[in-house]
Amino acid sequence: MRLGLIAGNGRFPFLVLDAARSAGHDVTIIAIKEEAFPELAERAAASPRAAIHWVSLGQLGTWMAALKSAGVSQAVMAGQVKHTKLFSDIVPDMTALGVLMRLKARNTDALISGVADLLRDNGIELVDSTALLAPLVARPGVLTRRQPDEHERADLEFGWRIADAIAGLDIGQTVAVVAVEAMEGTDQVIARAGRLAGAGVRIVKVAKPKQDMRFDVPVVGASTIAVMHQAGATALSVDAGRTLMIDGDDVVRAADQMGIAIIGRPTGA
Repeated sequence: MRLGLIAGNGRFPFLVLDAARSAGHDVTIIAIKEEAFPELAERAAASPRAAIHWVSLGQLGTWMAALKSAGVSQAVMAGQVKHTKLFSDIVPDMTALGVLMRLKARNTDALISGVADLLRDNGIELVDSTALLAPLVARPGVLTRRQPDEHERADLEFGWRIADAIAGLDIGQTVAVVAVEAMEGTDQVIARAGRLAGAGVRIVKVAKPKQDMRFDVPVVGASTIAVMHQAGATALSVDAGRTLMIDGDDVVRAADQMGIAIIGRPTGA
């Protein structure tokens, strides 16, 4: 299969690229030059079955031309694009202007859905971004050696209600009991919660109520655990089946070493 990879920042695109090559796919990478890590070019160069194009965020016409020229029929979006850039820093081409003019709302989900519609109209299906990374998706239940205690469970259940509400409003997807994620990202809100409350913070990260697994999938990694430890946070809840544990078992090992409990909330809980 000829797969397109639309790459933002972070390690997520590297994991998708490696998994796609292992599965025998030819990969055409659209690396968003304002976001994607430069090292992605080195990873692509290491495979004769991967080609990379560095394209600005708003140049959707160039994206489409590169993907169609390569004969791509399916594409994956992987990696973060900072929310502020989506509406303030875009220099749109005519294709992007067409997408923007058709938006019913000016939020992240609406814009990315518009891009997905554009891909579909050009014969390219945008697929589940975790489809190639099933072993890294969080499982339901307690994932660490230490179980959350009674107080932690109560705080996490309270956090679920708040986090589900803010995720439904497309404000953020992380709650630290004393702090709500805005645009700064998970690690930053954890650090802020630590400054506000000190030890004993609980962290809840949720998927959106109607999470589209093709984009903006919740991600946690070993760095999340390190930031939690520094902030004095003791428990983490993620949505099972809808959260990418980007460092795999290393996330749980780091939590075990630091005495942090992780729970995968089952769908519908």
